Amino acid sequence: MTQGVVVGSGPNGLAAAITLAAAGVSVTVLEAAQTPGGGTRSGEVTVPGVLHDECSGFHPLATDNPFSRRFDLAAHGLRWALPPVQYAHPLDGGRGAAVHRSVATTAAGLGADGDRYAQVFGPLTDRFDAIATEFLQPMLHLPRHPVALGRFGLFAAPPATWVGRLFSTDEAAALWAGVAAHAFHPLSTPLSSAIGVALGTAAHRFGWPVAVGGSQAIAAAMVSLLTSLGGRVETGVQVSAIDDLGSPDIVMLDTAPGAAAGILGDRQPARIARAYHRYRHGPAAFQVAFAVRDGVPWSYAPARDAGTVHVAGDAAAVVAAERGVWRGRLPDEPFVLVGQQYLADPDRSVGDIHPVDAYAHVPTGFRGNARDQIIAQIERFAPGFRKRIVATHVRATADIAADNANYVAGDIVTGANTAGQLIFRPRVAANPYATGVDGVFLCSAATPPGAGAHGLAGWHAARSALRRRGLLDTLDRPAGAVAADAKRVR
Repeated sequence: MTQGVVVGSGPNGLAAAITLAAAGVSVTVLEAAQTPGGGTRSGEVTVPGVLHDECSGFHPLATDNPFSRRFDLAAHGLRWALPPVQYAHPLDGGRGAAVHRSVATTAAGLGADGDRYAQVFGPLTDRFDAIATEFLQPMLHLPRHPVALGRFGLFAAPPATWVGRLFSTDEAAALWAGVAAHAFHPLSTPLSSAIGVALGTAAHRFGWPVAVGGSQAIAAAMVSLLTSLGGRVETGVQVSAIDDLGSPDIVMLDTAPGAAAGILGDRQPARIARAYHRYRHGPAAFQVAFAVRDGVPWSYAPARDAGTVHVAGDAAAVVAAERGVWRGRLPDEPFVLVGQQYLADPDRSVGDIHPVDAYAHVPTGFRGNARDQIIAQIERFAPGFRKRIVATHVRATADIAADNANYVAGDIVTGANTAGQLIFRPRVAANPYATGVDGVFLCSAATPPGAGAHGLAGWHAARSALRRRGLLDTLDRPAGAVAADAKRVR
């Protein structure tokens, strides 16, 4: 039997392991931490019984993609739930804007910019299934849906600041800037719109769902599925060199490129090792978990029902904050993302005490403490917030990197989203998963299609490995156990 080893048990490592196991490979996953899951871990870090997500909280691209359609994680306990409002962006004076599942409802709340918003996101939403097929894989491929991809590219390719000029009101412009800021990259650069267009359209097509029971439920379901396929996970195992693994037929590395190069050592061709070491990591996150009595008192009412709230001010403030962070400076008023997952999954709360997970964009390797700035930003748009805080738990950039080695210097998206790395990550190659070492493949979020707990980097990398060994036909036999999206998102 073909033997496979996966190093790292984040969602991509687990997806790779499941994909290999489904094709008949005997798979062992090795995880350095004491619990599997990578960025999909959750914990009671503030108040007993109050459940916080440690990293990933919302999963707009996870509920309907090639991996989720092939493997029925619902049969292994995974359930998705949606907040009443997908995301919101408050402004001063109780103003703001919010995104609902319906494009029409969202547009109706944008006043003079409603028609323009509908003209942009309506057609994209209608074609999103075809569009997602194109960008959720390596960019070097022959498009199957060139017209749909072309429309996506019309808005994804320009700088986000250019797309923002389509909107005349502060509310719509800020709403756009907030979702574009998920790129962790200056919004004045080419392709800085791509992630915002993808996530914004996904909010209408699928919503921004949370995993019931915390993001840890994603890892638990994946481990359960892997086990049912004969695979196994070993925790507390640190892999520092390829020789530590014996002689498996297939090795999948769910690691950052630099770590992969270190593991492979002299076996990796020098030119590829240099490319891995040159791979650029981006700005970091500074996280604060809050236990909040009665929730956050947002002045902009729809934000009280929003799973995600983007906190920064108007579009110009978002642009300035992201530019400052990229240049290595923490802005006085940083961009803050606030997660209110309990609105979709109420069992995460205890009575009237609710988990609120926030993080600020900060420079890579930031050594300071942004806790007070995060609180001040939220307080600005939710007066009285400070008085409702029951407990906090801080994870600085060094803590984030220590908890997950893939998050180099606190970079939770595993790589800077420069134009070059959006198209060619982790290096320019026909097969971005190949490491140059026979049988060894990179499967982390540093490979296409990038960050997100959707498992697709692992899925594509494992398929590449199976194709190399002539086993892909085994995997592609009908699975017979695919749940409809409507049954997986309540």
